[in-house]
Amino acid sequence: MTTSSATPTATGPTLLPVATPARTRAAVAELLRPQRRLGLSAVTVMVAATAVGLLTQPLLGRIVDEVADGGTADVVTTVAALLLAVAVAQGLTTGWGLSLVSQLGETTLARLRERFVDRALRLPLDQVEKAGAGDLTARVTADVSLIAEAVRNALPELVRSVLTIVLTLGAMALLDWRFLLAALLAVPVQAATARWYTARAVPLYAAQRVAGSAQQQQLLDTVAGGATVRAFRLEEEHTERVTERSRSLVELTMRGVRLVLGFYARLHIAEYLGLAAVLVTGYWLVRQGAASIGTATAAALYFHSLFTPVNAALALLDDAQSATASLARLVGVADTPPSPAGRAAPDGTGVTVRGVGHAYRPGHPVLHDIDLTVRPGERVALVGASGAGKTTLARLVAGIHAPATGTVLIGGSAPAELAPRTVALLTQETHVFAGPLADDLRLARPDATDDELRAALDRVDALAWAEALPDGLATVVGDGGHRVDGQRTQALALARLILADPPVVILDEATAEAGSAGARALEKAVARAVDGRTALIVAHRLSQAATADRVVVMDAGRVVETGTHDELRAADGPYAALWRAWSDTRTP
Repeated sequence: MTTSSATPTATGPTLLPVATPARTRAAVAELLRPQRRLGLSAVTVMVAATAVGLLTQPLLGRIVDEVADGGTADVVTTVAALLLAVAVAQGLTTGWGLSLVSQLGETTLARLRERFVDRALRLPLDQVEKAGAGDLTARVTADVSLIAEAVRNALPELVRSVLTIVLTLGAMALLDWRFLLAALLAVPVQAATARWYTARAVPLYAAQRVAGSAQQQQLLDTVAGGATVRAFRLEEEHTERVTERSRSLVELTMRGVRLVLGFYARLHIAEYLGLAAVLVTGYWLVRQGAASIGTATAAALYFHSLFTPVNAALALLDDAQSATASLARLVGVADTPPSPAGRAAPDGTGVTVRGVGHAYRPGHPVLHDIDLTVRPGERVALVGASGAGKTTLARLVAGIHAPATGTVLIGGSAPAELAPRTVALLTQETHVFAGPLADDLRLARPDATDDELRAALDRVDALAWAEALPDGLATVVGDGGHRVDGQRTQALALARLILADPPVVILDEATAEAGSAGARALEKAVARAVDGRTALIVAHRLSQAATADRVVVMDAGRVVETGTHDELRAADGPYAALWRAWSDTRTP
């Protein structure tokens, strides 16, 4: 049975899955199941609070009857005192009940958020890349915020409104069943309004979420690639793309505004129809002697008191539909099967690539029949012009993608089958996590001692810098803490690599973000970090290739040369040409 679906576009990314309505309801039920006792308590207290509040209308009707019959002031005073007691009791019980409902909602939301984050961190990386960062970012931020807002505000109000509606209709029936029938004349109009609104709101809000993700993805691409955009004079083109996606989102938003206006217009018709029917029924019953003026007054007040909860409940359909669309997007990710965790122990650390071809899009291959062998403990540098396929090959070896054709084996096993920490991929896109520096390093090995942390930092020439920080290893780094520049960030990543101690390492331009002086220091740190490991290095600078055990030259998705640095320079082939061009740009 299909429980979710991805949303592909002809020109854009394939979005992450979105759960079906049935699966979304089932997921909510699963999350609520452990909170059954809390849910029952919340409903019980809210029912009691609503029932107490419904005593107000009969008491006001009693005052009307006493005045009409010429009753004494003492009776009116007694009824007024009862009204005060009802108000106090209702206020206390309502506050208690709403707190329980809020606790239920917040607990459920927290469990959903934890489940979402856990699964998001385990998503296959190729799936995340195909969807784009914007889709996942929008779900983590906008969708979670929208659901949280609904849980904190809409859910308690919806529970209170529904209970008020049900119990008020029951109270009208106790006054006289004919009052109930009169009130129910508004229901067909309200039901038709709800169906009309829901049928249009569900696809509209789902489309808004998708449009919001597309807009955020375009903004991320434009801002993150700002330097490239300016370099190639693509400002107008990117501005047009942002404008187009923003215009699409605005159009959907305005459709939602028009939908809400039509929704409220229909609700007002239902209100006037129902109130007129109750007033006419009360007049007729009083004329027939079947009800007192006070009873008719109580019935009219009951129906009038329904305006707020009915409008609130139906209006909350707006928040509910929007929140449901966001909830389906979170459940879609939470239900996505995680990447299978490998358990195989490699039989050695050699890398074997045989007949590998790969394409990100059908008909557009980026690798063609690649054969490559990396011996255990050997350092192999991949070089070539941009677009040659170096990063793609590195990611295939790291297990990020599976090859379209051919095989990739590490120690006789496919990368996806290997136990965790067998292969490590280090790119130029590293991150410093907010918190103490020691905690950042221990992400690689939680049980590492302070001495082991210092040894790893010393191996990448970062110990003196770390000890010079205000609080040493306890210094808070990352967002809100001590700022770490690109070179130090890469050094910390290398220190984590040493602590994780993987036998096979893939480095994809790991020194690209550093300046020339910083790059030389990082290259020395890289050499120490990969010492004794099997290493495949995508070389951003040919100085890394010069110190590698072997150099593999790629062009247009194929291996065109392989050998040592000296051998390839002497051969005067593609590598020699690359070396001359690179050397001519170096400062003596």
